[in-house]
Amino acid sequence: VQLQASGGGLVQAGGSLRLSCAASGRTISSYNMGWFRQAPGKERDFVAAISWSGTSTHYADSVKGRFTISRDNGKNTVYLQMASLKPEDTAVYYCAGYGVLGNTDVRGWRYWGQGTLVTVSS
Repeated sequence: VQLQASGGGLVQAGGSLRLSCAASGRTISSYNMGWFRQAPGKERDFVAAISWSGTSTHYADSVKGRFTISRDNGKNTVYLQMASLKPEDTAVYYCAGYGVLGNTDVRGWRYWGQGTLVTVSS
């Protein structure tokens, strides 16, 4: 399966962005899906994940209450709605697929997209 992330850009602190992750090659309707991010010079960190059915979600403490992960299995797409953005949210955001919900380790996720850059200015 190929994952294509999009929707990144430059936004002011306090603003919002919605990232999309479109899958192709096969359906992701049976996969848990997630988002990770990597700031310059840092490791790739877990952001959020959603179960295959969309009924369960999991968030990093740093984004809880500000970010919302969702999915549309009919469109084979996963979303990350980001609000109240902070400069420390600046990173390349990656979507990931086929992992265990609750697994925040990058090694636990099989499929990866190419990333989309989010820059939050102060």
